[in-house]
Amino acid sequence: MFLLTGATGFVGKGMQEALRQRGIAFRAAGRHAYPGLFPVGEINGHTDWSAAVSGVNVVVHLASVNQNVVEGDPAAIQTYRAVNVDGTLNLARRAAAAGVKRFVFVSTIKANGEWTTDGQPFKAGDAPNPQTDYAATKLEAEQGLHSLSGQTGMEVVVIRSPLVYGRHMRGSFNALVNLVQRGLPLPLRSIRNRRSMVYLGNLIDLIVLASGHPAAAGGTFLAGDGESPSTPELLRLIGSTVGSPVRLLPCPGFLLEVAGRALGKQELVYRLTRSLEVDIDATRSRLGWTPPFGMSEGLALALDSRVPLRT
Repeated sequence: MFLLTGATGFVGKGMQEALRQRGIAFRAAGRHAYPGLFPVGEINGHTDWSAAVSGVNVVVHLASVNQNVVEGDPAAIQTYRAVNVDGTLNLARRAAAAGVKRFVFVSTIKANGEWTTDGQPFKAGDAPNPQTDYAATKLEAEQGLHSLSGQTGMEVVVIRSPLVYGRHMRGSFNALVNLVQRGLPLPLRSIRNRRSMVYLGNLIDLIVLASGHPAAAGGTFLAGDGESPSTPELLRLIGSTVGSPVRLLPCPGFLLEVAGRALGKQELVYRLTRSLEVDIDATRSRLGWTPPFGMSEGLALALDSRVPLRT
């Protein structure tokens, strides 16, 4: 039996569908009482998980407070810590006490850092370098989980994910798709970066594998599609998928970043101009995992709501 937190979120909904398809019994937890949802109230250091973890073998913890780079409205550090650290470790302690065997924590690649330089992708063994409150609290939760594992014997698996895309996605990737569909000229032809992302179906496949693979216990694994297109390449892929011509104009990246800072959209612009590349070779070798979807197929599935989600 799985306990799935954050079950009503973007990844959580996809996980529910995948677990049903695979015939895996699960209990979906959320803040409020809805049909098929186990209510636990607000997630913090005082949440009562006793009933939710009863009879559970594996916890997949997705619930968190995330960044909002589109609207540029970050949460206060106290909010990040209350949910991402205190809420996570409280759940883990309750899970260990209830005899849960494995705790899968979906973290963020931003625990490694915000940007990569050319030819130096993030790797699982890199020293962490979080630059935001969000990333710092996710890393703090990771460290607390590993410490708790040493004390209790409950196996902990950490998955650090880059941006996730898929059907019903929101946030910065959805904003990018909307720009392409509008057909407006975009001043991004000069950008020479590398951006790693992960299709929802690939992330779900990795989570399910890591929930039971003997070699996953105690590990930190990076997720990704295994491809890292530049922003212009990604825009052309999106345009080809949705049938919209992509008009790209030359403009130095530093000028775009200056404009982004002036408009209060610095983080959003950085996602278009800077690199964030992920090396998933260690994940492949340790777990024998290959992303089941290439990026072209993932985009086709993500951008066509008529196609059933395959996981």
